[in-house]
Amino acid sequence: MTTATAGGYTDAELNTVVDQACSHAGLDSTGARLLRGHTNAVVLLAAAPVVLKAARKGTDPAAVARTTALVRWLTRSGFPTVALHPGIRQPFLADGHPVTYWTYLPQTGTAPVTAADLAAPLRALHRLPGPPVTLRRLDNLAAIHRSLAATDTLTPGEHAFLTDRAHTLEHHLNAVEYALPAGTVQGDPQHGNALKNGHGRTVLCDWDTAAHGQPEWDLVTVEIHCRRFGHGRRHWDDFAAAYGLDITAWPGYPVLRDIRELRMITTNARKTAHTPGTLTEVRRRIQGLRNPDDHTVWNIL
Repeated sequence: MTTATAGGYTDAELNTVVDQACSHAGLDSTGARLLRGHTNAVVLLAAAPVVLKAARKGTDPAAVARTTALVRWLTRSGFPTVALHPGIRQPFLADGHPVTYWTYLPQTGTAPVTAADLAAPLRALHRLPGPPVTLRRLDNLAAIHRSLAATDTLTPGEHAFLTDRAHTLEHHLNAVEYALPAGTVQGDPQHGNALKNGHGRTVLCDWDTAAHGQPEWDLVTVEIHCRRFGHGRRHWDDFAAAYGLDITAWPGYPVLRDIRELRMITTNARKTAHTPGTLTEVRRRIQGLRNPDDHTVWNIL
């Protein structure tokens, strides 16, 4: 298999996972190519329009099964999502890694996904009735504390600073009054978690973070990606106009923004055990919190 850097995966481990997953589904692993390997290993098969997504060893298969059940429901509902590859029992446990199978959507010749392209599918998602799947409750602060507990690459001072910030923000969050009704949220909507289908329509993908929660979290996440990763204010303005709400004008925005950015930092801090080359960027972001600057551009990890 042709591989790039796969954080936490050796070539031998990845080859074993792909071979077992393909054998289970009657697919050919010859020429398989790693597309992404930072958290999950995302592998494109050469012999079929199929993408394999292998979660880390130890990931709860029941959680992955809930994701596949949600996507099947979204597909039946006509929602714009990347579809699971049909006719395969999934998830499949390959060498301890829960694997899912997805229909490949080639992006060659398609226009890049913009923030505004995310507005229609997110608005539709936030208005859907409750799915016939019990989703976890979105809790960014709990995720921050879990990441900090699992992080051993930061200095004691950095760790204490992030922990104190989380406690302070938790206090402020208790006073936030939400503007939108709770419902299904994508959890990490961004340019990299959407694709164009064969008709040029934007479809969402990567449903691992889907949860029941406040849509404001999804909107804040899009705004952060526009501001922090160099897309620019115009991209956010276009999204807000298309969605019908500018979350930056909402009184609760600063609190959710700071919590969401802290989660992005602590999640990547936890992952530095597998991707040590990212520690410099994590520390640069932490320094940005110590000397507040909402407009410093972050490097993509």
